[in-house]
Amino acid sequence: MTTSLSNHGTVVVASRSANAEQAVQVLAEGLSHADLGGVIFFCSAEYDLERLSAALVHAFPAVPVSGCTTAGEITPEGYDRGSIVAIGFDHRVFAMETSLVNDLDRFALSDAQPLVDDLIERCRRRALAPVNEHSFALTLLDGLSSREEQVLATLDAALGRIPSFGGSAGDDNHLANTHVYANGRFHSRAAVVVMINTCLPFEVFSTHHLLPLSHKLVVTEADRERRRVMELNALPAASVYADLVGVSLDALVPEVFARHPLAVQLGGQHFVRSIQRVNDDGSLNFYCAVENGIVLTAMQPAPLLDDLNRMLDGVTARLGPPSLMIGCDCFLRRMELEAVDHLEQASALLRRSRVVGFNTYGEQHHGMHVNQTFTGVALGTLPALDG
Repeated sequence: MTTSLSNHGTVVVASRSANAEQAVQVLAEGLSHADLGGVIFFCSAEYDLERLSAALVHAFPAVPVSGCTTAGEITPEGYDRGSIVAIGFDHRVFAMETSLVNDLDRFALSDAQPLVDDLIERCRRRALAPVNEHSFALTLLDGLSSREEQVLATLDAALGRIPSFGGSAGDDNHLANTHVYANGRFHSRAAVVVMINTCLPFEVFSTHHLLPLSHKLVVTEADRERRRVMELNALPAASVYADLVGVSLDALVPEVFARHPLAVQLGGQHFVRSIQRVNDDGSLNFYCAVENGIVLTAMQPAPLLDDLNRMLDGVTARLGPPSLMIGCDCFLRRMELEAVDHLEQASALLRRSRVVGFNTYGEQHHGMHVNQTFTGVALGTLPALDG
């Protein structure tokens, strides 16, 4: 099955073929045109990535291609699995420039500033629109690198006023191998930064449906590098969390983590720190940074569909009907929707607003790494392009 949509400088094509070459052939047939200036894709980690990479190089030899593996895809039909979805950008409407960060462990401001300056200069040469006012950055990071916070804070400082969003690559919930794609191949422990300059109006957004409770947990022993918490309130972390949510230790599974997240409060806002897994020693691994002394607030979910609908309606009211939205949606949100059999209702909302994207192992918004959010960019239209 393939699906496609096109409007205002973008074309979207998706394929559910499990064969890498056949899937890329579908993409090439739908995306290729004389004014194609770049491609961004999101794909299931179940593909043979070497074959997929070779097929992409063959299909798009003269066009920059970027992407990542996922924990689920969002196609023009809504939520999907085992597929690949790609967006083609018309160079007459979008200037798209890409850089690869291939050493996350040593990435510093001295690396970020020249990287961003180079992206800005390459976009500026295209002269589509003033770069600082009409550009945004998409960041795709290895979702198991544990380096998102440091890399994103550094990039955000270099980007200045240019808004950014993105997602951490997934691997269909195996938590084993996640990859980003640039320069003709897949990479691990790496990041891709895509600068997009456009004459279209746009809005970078982020939302979540979680509300704070009164319960507070203090991290009293943690391994920051491994994002592991050994103690909460000076007691074994997993036992404290299990007591908080009212289940046994054996019942601590991802579905429970999705329904009962924790968050850190910064500047009056709550930023979710989702639990990844329980370890044999009773410690908890998180998807985001944790460290000694931070206070975690217990959160409870409000109706997810209501929040998603409000956010989409709000963007439409401010921007007009979107020509396309690129969404980075936490895989734990999808898991919650599946648990209450609301996946199709959510897919209908995403279809209505022309959302494509992927389920992530973490979301990125203005230099912050967060969990259990829906983050992305909405692209508007220009009257001169109508029809």
